[in-house]
Amino acid sequence: MQLRTNIDRLAGSLRLPGDKSISHRSIIFGSLAQGVTKVYGLLRGEDVLSTMQVFRDLGVEIEDKGDVVEIHGVGFDGLQAPTKPLDMGNSGTSIRLISGVLAGQDFEVKMIGDDSLSKRPMDRVAIPLRQMGVRIAGESERDLPPLTMRGIKGLAAIHYQLPVASAQVKSALLFSALQAQGESLFIEKELTRNHTEDMIRQFGGDIHVTGKEIRIRGGQTLVGQEVQVPGDISSAAFWLVAGLIVPNAKIVLENVGIAETRTGILDVIKAMGGRITISQVDEVAKAATITVETSELEGTEIAGNIIPRLIDELPIIALLATQANGTTIIRDAEELKVKETDRIQVVSDVLKSMGADIRPTEDGMIIKGKTPLHGATVYTFGDHRIGMMTAIASLLVQEGEVHLERAEAINTSYPSFFDDLQRLIGEK
Repeated sequence: MQLRTNIDRLAGSLRLPGDKSISHRSIIFGSLAQGVTKVYGLLRGEDVLSTMQVFRDLGVEIEDKGDVVEIHGVGFDGLQAPTKPLDMGNSGTSIRLISGVLAGQDFEVKMIGDDSLSKRPMDRVAIPLRQMGVRIAGESERDLPPLTMRGIKGLAAIHYQLPVASAQVKSALLFSALQAQGESLFIEKELTRNHTEDMIRQFGGDIHVTGKEIRIRGGQTLVGQEVQVPGDISSAAFWLVAGLIVPNAKIVLENVGIAETRTGILDVIKAMGGRITISQVDEVAKAATITVETSELEGTEIAGNIIPRLIDELPIIALLATQANGTTIIRDAEELKVKETDRIQVVSDVLKSMGADIRPTEDGMIIKGKTPLHGATVYTFGDHRIGMMTAIASLLVQEGEVHLERAEAINTSYPSFFDDLQRLIGEK
């Protein structure tokens, strides 16, 4: 695909597609609850559709009625053994979280995925699940998919200190702990996204969080709810950056989720001097309208406990840093290596191919700003965020053309991305 280049103006308002993390979890919780759950604003990206199909394969009736998705929950005891392997597609969220769900089921399953997912380590989930009594095996010592798994009724409760700051690993263990005998204790390495904890409470569950310690007892029953999915701040991030770095830009983003564990990118933008306004805050839905305008930016350092709050936004933040004054340093982001790609290396390679001054490190990147970008041919490696980052970067290119190979990867999380881009380019 040839991308648009040399854009001298972006203007308009967008309503973002639903939050991917909450969309996944609404399907999972709705399936595990008793009664009907109604989900409004669900993201229909490929990853979420994978989660939906997996639960249909596990015997859950899910009706997509357009404006609402209705899930006829069966409880933890109502899931049925699938008749074929469970296909997770490209979704690391699906395979990790659903591993936790299946840990308490007394049947064998095989979980498969695409080429990209098959390179992503699952040992971080497999190791603690084995301690709870689950039989689980993947390829190599890192438990790469496909995974074969046999759960067990009456899982052993566990006290476990997470070695990585990962909301996916934490969530998998919470789903397993809800089915365990007794109380489980988890200690996070750093605070990570708390959507799962919030939704346990929303669906009538009991969970106690004190700092990095999480206590949860097994044998709980969840009850169907109505869920309103806010716009995805990870998707909004691409427009936030575009609005800051494209000349003569002003973009208004409506219904953006601003849960406290997801707003690291807003803190970074403010630290860099970006012109950003947050208005129309909905405290119940944890959503707001965000407006950004072209800004003169300063380099910054991004490290420590903010990293889990913006881990998925780091690729587009790296692009932002190429247009700031001075140097931006990203540290403590080793988790980027086990995303859809090794995002430290791939982000660095892509931006360098377009003229950026960027150097990958063991746990992040060093980026020197105010570098003009030029044309290049970029391969997404099936990573949706690499595709969208490249599309935003191309808007600044004044010399050469930008060709994006495997642009369809963007459908994983944002099927209407290019339509929304055209809307911003075309609005006056």
